[in-house]
Amino acid sequence: MDDFILLKRFIEQTLGIQCSNYKEDYIKRRLLSRMRSTSSESYGDYLKYLKANPPELENLRNALTINVTEFFRDNDVYEFLKKDILPALFKERKRLRIWCAGCSTGEEPYSLAMILSDLMAHNPAISVQIFATDIDKVVLAKAQEGIYTPKAMIKLSETQIHRHFTKLPDGNFQVKPRLKELIRFRPHDLMSGIPVSQWLDLITCRNVTIYFTEKQKDELAKMFHAALVTGGFYIMGKTEYLGRQVENLFVSHNSIQKIFIKKD
Repeated sequence: MDDFILLKRFIEQTLGIQCSNYKEDYIKRRLLSRMRSTSSESYGDYLKYLKANPPELENLRNALTINVTEFFRDNDVYEFLKKDILPALFKERKRLRIWCAGCSTGEEPYSLAMILSDLMAHNPAISVQIFATDIDKVVLAKAQEGIYTPKAMIKLSETQIHRHFTKLPDGNFQVKPRLKELIRFRPHDLMSGIPVSQWLDLITCRNVTIYFTEKQKDELAKMFHAALVTGGFYIMGKTEYLGRQVENLFVSHNSIQKIFIKKD
């Protein structure tokens, strides 16, 4: 058995990350980045290093679960949510259930919460529950803490910052409790096949599946379909797509923003 296979097996056993669900090129690129950082010349050397240096396991977990995000990333998606999707959903029901899957350090669920908080301020009869999940417990802890640097706030208006954040003595900003109350952060493995909840009105899973195999992308789409209410919305990343095996489960609502509606 070659060292690459042994290394993948070790990762699956120790970190609980199923390498077979990701594209092999992606796994190798992430491993090579850590191998360079640890001066490991081969997969076998890196496996020995991992066993001798347990702290490296967290570095590897972070490398394999890349977390690139920002507040209001692809702002036109949020504008469409604010002007089209959310008003339409609130016409049907007064309480929404939303799942932000692969939430990383929290910028996406907090962006959603800011929009929803503003809507609820004008209509006290409506409410929302956002489930924000990620497999990486380190970034999830950062999301729950809700502290961001001034650089991370660059896309936010002064009004948004004043309304939803408290400036700390060190110059960073912390999400106000009122906004945090809208979100439940939970660890969750998208590969588990089990949704975080059922009867969801909206699921966002953006820029996550680009690293998955085609089979895993299809399984994920099936899981999201099962978790949504009839007519519920599924939002993907702009470079992502539904595979042919699952495209019949949804109807396109906005092809440019990759927004779909569950079809029964």
